[in-house]
Amino acid sequence: MTNIPATRYKESGVDIDEANTFIDKIKPIVAATFKRGVLSDIGGFGGLFALGGDRYTDPVLVSSTDGVGTKLMIAGMCDRHDTIGIDLVAMCVNDIVVAGAQPLFFLDYFATGRLEADKAVDVVKGIAKGCRIASCSLIGGETAEMPGLYQGGDYDLAGFTVGIAERSKIIDGSDIKVGDKIIGLASSGLHSNGYSLVRKICFTDMGLSVHDNIAELGCTLGEELLRPTRIYVDAIVNLIRHFKVGGLVHITGGGFIDNIPRVLPQGCKAVIRENSWAVPPIFSFLEKNGTVSREEMFRTFNCGIGMIAIVDAKLVDDVCQQLAALGEKTFVIGDIVARPAKDAPAVQIDYAC
Repeated sequence: MTNIPATRYKESGVDIDEANTFIDKIKPIVAATFKRGVLSDIGGFGGLFALGGDRYTDPVLVSSTDGVGTKLMIAGMCDRHDTIGIDLVAMCVNDIVVAGAQPLFFLDYFATGRLEADKAVDVVKGIAKGCRIASCSLIGGETAEMPGLYQGGDYDLAGFTVGIAERSKIIDGSDIKVGDKIIGLASSGLHSNGYSLVRKICFTDMGLSVHDNIAELGCTLGEELLRPTRIYVDAIVNLIRHFKVGGLVHITGGGFIDNIPRVLPQGCKAVIRENSWAVPPIFSFLEKNGTVSREEMFRTFNCGIGMIAIVDAKLVDDVCQQLAALGEKTFVIGDIVARPAKDAPAVQIDYAC
């Protein structure tokens, strides 16, 4: 049998040596996220994690997978890749903590046209930082070099997380009732949704560059658009340990209009008061310069609220104090009222004048 020279694979666009260099560089970064339960080291065929049987009576695993959309293009335009991994982790762990789950571990998928080890290491640094913030372990991943499918050093990211919750303490919105209050936790900005519209407004319509300083934002456009998605795990896990929470909502793709109904019981409607929180300037900037309607703003973006907690009215002050002690900015942004008919809107936005 004829041996194929190793250089032929490299000529086709796949550099195994660069991949091995990348793996060697990220091993200590990944290992720094390990916590009790991790049984495997990076480089195996699968990540191993022991659940342990002493903390849960009836444990339920909760999982989520996601990406960061075209925010990746902003990272490329800025040539900054050390924060996009935080976004990746946030989009996954924020989706499972709303069920009351503590994230256990995370895996990533990094696909590129040409592997550039230093760039990929920066991405993994961000993923590892996100995992540390979320108190979960990065136990594995996949790096794929696919010339022809991706152009040059362009890359795509996907993530996957698994968490655990006690079955009797899962939060699914079934305890929400008329009279409950809606508490909003501030976002850090756009998070990772609506970037196709953002790019059209900023780059196509306005002709801006990521390096342009925008007075009303107080920074360059690129700095604003790359602000990492806020990870709410620590705050929410602590909150549900001390208070009964009727429902939690991650304000992600679909904004307020499409996400809040996912947890509302039949007969309940959420009324949101637009003027009840401080809206970061990026949203008014996009609304004004993109001539985006208020309705579309609330269906596309988080508008300054990244997470919602729905609680009994008598708990509001204590819950807000607890969240403030955990470093969160909170606002009482609305109420749960009776929904007159099944086909009536589940969310009503009371717009500021």
